[in-house]
Amino acid sequence: MEKLVEVKNLTKHFPIQGGLFGKIVGKVQAVDGVSFSISRGETLGLVGESGCGKSTTGRLILKLIEATAGEVYFEGDNLFALKGKELRKARRNMQIVFQDPYASLNPRMTVGDTIAEPMLIHGLAKGSELEQRVKKLLECVGLASYHAGRYPHEFSGGQRQRVGIARALAVNPKLIICDEPVSALDVSIQSQVLNLLKDLQEEFKLTYLFIAHGLNVVKHVSNRVGVMYLGKIVELSEGDTLYANPKHPYTQALLSAIPIPDPTIKRERIVLQGDVPSPVNPPSGCRFHTRCWLAKDICQQVEPDFKEVETGHFVACHLCG
Repeated sequence: MEKLVEVKNLTKHFPIQGGLFGKIVGKVQAVDGVSFSISRGETLGLVGESGCGKSTTGRLILKLIEATAGEVYFEGDNLFALKGKELRKARRNMQIVFQDPYASLNPRMTVGDTIAEPMLIHGLAKGSELEQRVKKLLECVGLASYHAGRYPHEFSGGQRQRVGIARALAVNPKLIICDEPVSALDVSIQSQVLNLLKDLQEEFKLTYLFIAHGLNVVKHVSNRVGVMYLGKIVELSEGDTLYANPKHPYTQALLSAIPIPDPTIKRERIVLQGDVPSPVNPPSGCRFHTRCWLAKDICQQVEPDFKEVETGHFVACHLCG
């Protein structure tokens, strides 16, 4: 399949300032050498614990924050080399749906104005044509056209997230980064939003980077799944392969925590010991070795390569291969 997005050695270190003169005394290694690609029309799920760098990766791809190192290519163009009008033109093809559907909407703007704003900025429509496009987008995400005159506080959480999705669709993007779009919603509403995203992907030929906490959420929407731990991707493969045959111990632990609805089926729960190490001072070698029940001496000393152990199945682990 044709690659739409290609991420190469993406890195983001946030400086830590201290002392009277604000001297840099350390750095938070939020994202550290992440590489992957997303094919046109597919959904890549990115999962991991809070603070592992998932959302930072999404924002780096859109150049909402500046990268420390690395490259991001969109349709063959290096996004980090674009500036001004060229960057604005490229950003029209890339949009984001944020985690908090209330904080991401301007409380002083009506829903109609919120959806219309990106179309006005990019000069896509105006006047009666703009109004019709706003109404059509609202209907596409399961809302009514008369909702255009209402304000965000008049909607439920699920409805507000639908507004956020409509805003992302307004400029006819090719890529949408879904930054934990259902984590703030009730479980019953989560399934509705996930089904909506799948339907819209088919209708508008979209490509998704779907960021989430749990593997159970991305299972239903993702073609491939990447697992992040402490700023690095530790496993990446086709979704069905990852769930049926996880290679990395961290992935195995995450999958063991997913509840099974059938009470007659029992799964051995893998409980990880200790806390996630600080990204300010990550462990040497494999970053997971401090919590891994299979760790050997080499895991403490040598960082594992992110290698292909089976066709399309990549793992960063000394015990796999």
